[in-house]
Amino acid sequence: MEHKTTLTQHIHASPDKVWAVVSDIPGSAATLSGINAVQMLTEGPYGEGTRWKETRTMLGRAETVEMWVSKVDPPRSTTVKAHQGGADYTTRFSLDGRDGGTELTLTFGADIVKPTVLSKVTMALFGRIGMSITRKALAKDLAEIAAKAESL
Repeated sequence: MEHKTTLTQHIHASPDKVWAVVSDIPGSAATLSGINAVQMLTEGPYGEGTRWKETRTMLGRAETVEMWVSKVDPPRSTTVKAHQGGADYTTRFSLDGRDGGTELTLTFGADIVKPTVLSKVTMALFGRIGMSITRKALAKDLAEIAAKAESL
């Protein structure tokens, strides 16, 4: 049972500058207003296997989720995964140099693991609302990534 959304933001900065922002996990709390804190769990440069805990506030509630980089193709794309509360989350950033800047596409998916009858009913009733809230938060993230990359 998967829910997915895709958003694209044109950024007036090179793919290398956008990549520098997207891959700066330690600095993401300073860039993205939706992130309260980041705790790195691995050392070294951004790459496959990089792990961290990210705390965000959604609907007035702070949640901390462990995240990791599952795929990376700098400066073209990266995929970040997380697992929480019976759901697997996947976020993919794709960067495409275009029109003197970068098209940054973010695809977010939530896959309910072993859905129960209750989780199916809950997703049918509240899934659209949850994805709408998620889309707004992701759109804000993209705008803030754009602002940071354009300031570099």
